[in-house]
Amino acid sequence: GSELGNWALGHWTEEGYDLFENFPDLASALWAAEERHLVPHKFPNHHIPIPEHYLAEDATVAVETRAVMAWMDKNPFVLGANLQGGEKLVSYPFDTARPVKEVPAGARGSPDDYEDANPELQETPDHAIFRWLAISYASAHLTMTETFRGGCHTQDVTDAMGIVQGARWHPRAGSMNDFSYLHTNCLELSLYLGCDKFPHESQLQQEWENNKEALLTFMEQVHRGIKGVVTDQQGEPIANATIVVGGIDHHVVTGSAGDYWRILNPGEYRVWARAEGFNPSVKTCSVYYDIGATHCNFVLARSNWQRILEIMAMNRKQPLSPRQRLRQRQRLRQLQRL
Repeated sequence: GSELGNWALGHWTEEGYDLFENFPDLASALWAAEERHLVPHKFPNHHIPIPEHYLAEDATVAVETRAVMAWMDKNPFVLGANLQGGEKLVSYPFDTARPVKEVPAGARGSPDDYEDANPELQETPDHAIFRWLAISYASAHLTMTETFRGGCHTQDVTDAMGIVQGARWHPRAGSMNDFSYLHTNCLELSLYLGCDKFPHESQLQQEWENNKEALLTFMEQVHRGIKGVVTDQQGEPIANATIVVGGIDHHVVTGSAGDYWRILNPGEYRVWARAEGFNPSVKTCSVYYDIGATHCNFVLARSNWQRILEIMAMNRKQPLSPRQRLRQRQRLRQLQRL
């Protein structure tokens, strides 16, 4: 029963791994690249690769974590949640706290620098969408927003809304939520179902009633936003095409069948579809308050440059790189001087 449980019990594996925090810390890698102005041209803002050292056989990674990562890579999940206990709230990314920037001695930052200097205020590009998803669960839960008595163990950290950004509440690197957001298409949140982490058998029915409608409402949100298929002019699907939504600096990619899903709040969006070897396509897609994703399909035409590469490949020739063309011009000038 609950009298025998505590917060730590059941949170780690037998080998001593906390599975929720055992994933690669991709957020810190992204922020380091941003500091060096490498994003997005040399470092992606989405589908960030897993570091090689993390995949080594001797890496301190749980077997279960490796299995979950492989599962995520194999299936194009769109919306996810991990169910936890001991609290009654919904937590959303980022869970990682961005390091505070060092300020030179004697220098004073402006009020505009406060958000960058305070790690708790670092938000994802999809912050508004994550809040929508979190509120959809908390507002449908029977008691989650009744925080007038405070939180489960301390004061209320959710501003009476039942939702909180992970880094603002309990900062930690390498969480499943951050990994899912930065490595896959999936938006994942943590659902803390109730204050009692190990409820007694007699309490289970009420716990189910507390969470049932919230779970159903949350799952319905997967049908909010846009969805579609990206094909070429012959109707063939284009896998790994990038879907870019204007104003949101985080992209998703198409699956093996050229299909994609992008959860979005109600509104009007400019959406681009891009793929290597094709000319990009753009259209305006509207998302409505009613449940049901808007269809937004794209047909991409092959670029002229791709056709040139194909012709050269057929003739066993390779195009000159910009550096090679520069050297060629320099040699021509030298010959002309002779």
